[in-house]
Amino acid sequence: MSSVLTHLFVAVLGVAGGLAVGSGLVALLIVFDLIPRLAQLTYAYKLSIWFETAIICGALYWTFADFLDWRLALPAHWFTPIAGLFDGLFVGMLAAALTEVMNVLPILAKRMRLSRYMVGLVMAMVLGKTIGSLFDWLYFQW
Repeated sequence: MSSVLTHLFVAVLGVAGGLAVGSGLVALLIVFDLIPRLAQLTYAYKLSIWFETAIICGALYWTFADFLDWRLALPAHWFTPIAGLFDGLFVGMLAAALTEVMNVLPILAKRMRLSRYMVGLVMAMVLGKTIGSLFDWLYFQW
């Protein structure tokens, strides 16, 4: 009986984690207006449905690839640079969107009357991310 409860708990935890990460990604795309901004930069407003479709198809493909343990039998010497290029494009667009929206933090701190704690707020976020990443890499990866 405890084995069934353990598996049920792990399943619920996995679904909850997936929902949290998925919601965070969607919120990130919406807050940063990544798709409309990309359509604006490329003068392709009429084609913005293709950008949205590409993001949805990519998310679905890689979800199935992860769950079903799909493997690609491609030579690494030419596939790795292409995958790296697309990863770099995504991270670059995300970083560019972040720099445009980064003024949200000072505005939020001013409205919540937290301006004098701004350094502490940013340091808490940086240290939390760093410690969380180190914990994940050093504890769970070994």
